[in-house]
Amino acid sequence: MSPQLVLATIMVAALGGLSSAPAFAQGHMGTPQEQKACSRDASRFCRKELGNDMAVQSCLQANRAKLSRACSKVFQSHGM
Repeated sequence: MSPQLVLATIMVAALGGLSSAPAFAQGHMGTPQEQKACSRDASRFCRKELGNDMAVQSCLQANRAKLSRACSKVFQSHGM
């Protein structure tokens, strides 16, 4: 699975307010910590894109300089 797809599914799970168990049951990836790390940034910078995982990922990347340290680390950990 590509790093972009992994990160996109993390965003969907984080923004959907899902706990880790339902998120994995529905096929979302990413640890609960990764989901938590980026959910606030996604809500803050990418509200219009919520519900479209690829758009959220692109938005977060476009706002990379403004992201929290925790969310930036998630991107770095996935080679982005």
